[in-house]
Amino acid sequence: MPRPISKVAPGWWDYTTLDTDLLADAARLTADDLLKLSRDGFDVTIYDTLEEFYCAEALEYIRAWQQATPDNPVGICGPIGPTEQLPLVARIVNALDIKLHNAHFWGMDEWIENDKPVATDHPLSFAKADMDLCFNRIRSELRMPTKNIHFPVELDAYSETYDHVRCAIMQGGQGEVKHWAFNDPPKREGEWKDSPPPVGEYLRLKTRITDLHPMTVIQNARTSGGGYVPQVPTRAATVGPFETWKADTVSIWHPGHHDNPFGIRLTALMISKRLPDTSVPMSLLADHPHVKFSYYRGGIGTVEAEMH
Repeated sequence: MPRPISKVAPGWWDYTTLDTDLLADAARLTADDLLKLSRDGFDVTIYDTLEEFYCAEALEYIRAWQQATPDNPVGICGPIGPTEQLPLVARIVNALDIKLHNAHFWGMDEWIENDKPVATDHPLSFAKADMDLCFNRIRSELRMPTKNIHFPVELDAYSETYDHVRCAIMQGGQGEVKHWAFNDPPKREGEWKDSPPPVGEYLRLKTRITDLHPMTVIQNARTSGGGYVPQVPTRAATVGPFETWKADTVSIWHPGHHDNPFGIRLTALMISKRLPDTSVPMSLLADHPHVKFSYYRGGIGTVEAEMH
């Protein structure tokens, strides 16, 4: 049977084109069911408080950076969303006098306007957020050199750094369209009009400039701009699956306000059961050797009809 047309963006692939039985299975999952989805290569953890949740997320930065030596530089690729861990990272580095001279950081994405990454004075600039929330708060004598902070501006050069520095952790959140970074589902056009691209095709995508699914634009307007959609660019530069598979671990954090209760269940189920589908980019992590999902219990919610 042909795949359904998306309910939210007919010109695109997304999770609404999946088999309805799979969607129903995901909707029924409880918090305890999520924990049972852990398997070899896929770890599910639930934190009972937001303090524990964001502290644990911040400590991933610290543990990665503490592995770095002059002969073995190590880094972490981090998101803008969640961002609550970033000031905690700076506070821990300063409190423990951790020298970051051999450590590295990759920003995983940036907005594109007029075919160029937005400048750091753009109100939604991801590079600006990383610097303001974390790196500019670290004492100068501890801070990593500027050359060790990588943003996807020169795309080929950015991609090549993953061959020279070990990425211990690629950390991220999950968007409503089920992406990490801006690895959105593809448009429903050309060769992929009747079925989404095969998994192997998508996994070859490198750091690139990509068009954003309408759900992603709406989400970012909601979470970062008070719903002001005209402010949100429709294209972005993003780290690709090609670089993601060079990270030792992919760590996804679900506080409960970037994606919804249904979405944070669906991707865990697809990864656990090894059901990758390019209409749900996050599900492709089913093929990565080590993936972690971390949930805030208060954000797991329920998937039930509820009138307001």
